[in-house]
Amino acid sequence: MSKTLIVATDGQAVMRSHDDGKSWYRINIRQDLEYDDRVRCLLVDPANPEAVFAGAEKGLFYSEDCGVHWRRIDCALNGYAVWKLAVSESDPRVMYAGTGAPSRSALFRSIDGGQTWEKTTLEMPEFCEGVNRPRMLAVVVDPHDPKDVWAGVEEGGLWRSRDGGDTWDRIDTTWSEFGGNSDLHDIMILPQDDGSTVHLALTVIALYRSTDDGKTWDRTPAKAAWGLRYSRVMLRKPGSATQIAVGIGDGTPGTTAAILTSDDAGLTWTHAALDKPSNSCMWAFGSNPADPDFLLAASKFGYLYRSTDGGRNWTKEWREFNEITDLAWVEGVPQDLGLPHVTN
Repeated sequence: MSKTLIVATDGQAVMRSHDDGKSWYRINIRQDLEYDDRVRCLLVDPANPEAVFAGAEKGLFYSEDCGVHWRRIDCALNGYAVWKLAVSESDPRVMYAGTGAPSRSALFRSIDGGQTWEKTTLEMPEFCEGVNRPRMLAVVVDPHDPKDVWAGVEEGGLWRSRDGGDTWDRIDTTWSEFGGNSDLHDIMILPQDDGSTVHLALTVIALYRSTDDGKTWDRTPAKAAWGLRYSRVMLRKPGSATQIAVGIGDGTPGTTAAILTSDDAGLTWTHAALDKPSNSCMWAFGSNPADPDFLLAASKFGYLYRSTDGGRNWTKEWREFNEITDLAWVEGVPQDLGLPHVTN
C-alpha cells in the first residue's frame, strides 16, 4: 500500500513524504494555508482515504490530494486557532473541533462531514492559571454514540456532553490534587467485548481510568509509574479496544521521553523500544485504520519515529523537523506534486 506521511509543524505548516520518508516537501505558496503557518492538528477524512483536515492558527483547512493543495473551509471556525479535531466512528458526518490560544477556547460541531460548523455552549474563560489562555487539547466521541462527546482543556478540566454539545457536565471536580482545575492533555473511550467501557483521561502528571461511565476514577501518577513526570498524549491502535500507547517526557519541552504500551486498556504498561533516544517530550502520534500496525510518533523538537509492529518497537526517521504538533498518514500518493518546496 502506498502512503503519504504528513507532519504538522509550528512554523512550516505541513510537510509530507510520498516515498516512505525518503524525500520531504513543504507546501507551495499561494494557497489558503500559509506555507509557514502554525498547524495544530490533523484528521484523516473517513469519507476520502486521500484527504485530510488541518486545524491551523486561523481556521480549518482541507486537502483532498494527500496534502499537496489546501483550501480554507469558510465557516464558523474562521479566525479561531483549531487545536483538536475528532470524528464519530458510528456517524462520520458528525465532527467536533476544539479551539484555544491565541483565540477563545470553545467546542464547535459539524453534522455534514466538516463543511459547516456551529459553536456549542462549551466556552472557556479568556484566561486561566497555567498557560495564560486555555486550549482544548482533547476531544473524543464515543464510538457507538455520536452525541456522547468529551472535551479536555489545558487548563480548564474534563467535560462531557450527552446531547452533541448542547449541555455539558464537568467531570473532574473530585480530582482534589488539582482543586477542580485539571490540566487535561488527552482522552480515550474504549468499549470492551463484555459490554463495559473504559474511559481514560490523561492530565499533565497522571492517568485517570474509569470503568463505571466516569463516576469514579483510579489514578496512576506518571512519575511514580513510568519514571517521567510529564504525560502528554495517547494513541489507540486502530481497530483495538485494548491496545493503547502513551507518550511522556521529563517536561515541556524536556530533554528525554518514552513511549509506554498497554495490551489491557491501561491496566498495565510496558516501555516500548526506541532505537534512538528522544530529544524532548513525546508530543504526537499518528495512525490510520488502513494499516493498524503502521504508527507514527514524534517528539516536540522534531524527532519522527515509526513503528511497523503496532507500537512495540520504534525507529527514528533520518529527517528532523522544527517543532512537531501532530502526525497523520493517508493512503495513496498524488499525481501532481504541485511544484513543492523540496526540503532535503
